[in-house]
Amino acid sequence: MQQSSGISGASLVDPALRAMFEARKRVFVDLLGWDVPVLDETFEIDQFDTPSAAYLVLTGENCEHRASARLLRSDGPHILRDLFPQLCSGPVPQDEAFREITRFCIDPTLPRADRRSVRNQLVSALADFAISEGIAGYSAVAPVPWFRQIAQFGWRCQQLGPCVSIDGQKLVALRIDIDQNTRAQLANAGIYCRNPKPEAYGGMELAA
Repeated sequence: MQQSSGISGASLVDPALRAMFEARKRVFVDLLGWDVPVLDETFEIDQFDTPSAAYLVLTGENCEHRASARLLRSDGPHILRDLFPQLCSGPVPQDEAFREITRFCIDPTLPRADRRSVRNQLVSALADFAISEGIAGYSAVAPVPWFRQIAQFGWRCQQLGPCVSIDGQKLVALRIDIDQNTRAQLANAGIYCRNPKPEAYGGMELAA
């Protein structure tokens, strides 16, 4: 697994990030039909892919994409605050110790039998990353069926407000609290698996 922060034209030279943005286009644009920006008809990159964003990327032996997630600082621009604040009954989480999980992406080319295992690896990596970086928790926007799955992973997860139908899809906002017990909670639910130590790279500037 690799982690990075920021996005630039140079980022598309990196094979892991290039594969991640290609997979995001295949999932969110081609399969799900989202109306989001696409670069060169190949890469899904939007206004939140900035130098403050971080990425967790699971790759195969040849650097092919398996799964990935983007993490946005909740004390800066992020999807819940800027696009869907109506999903929160109270204030939108805007804490420097929190991150927003976005673009949780399982590669659509994986065999069906591998997808649950890869999902569990990425969830485990999110817990490991939060603990290692001193992150207190995550927020996210999710369709109701996906929220129900997330809530059953064993960690402390709560809905932040009403279920709202937006563009024909029922969405909710959620919060996940992370602490030293989270790994055990995920393990008890059959989710947690130890990942190799992530390779850190990046700190890339946003291209003009």
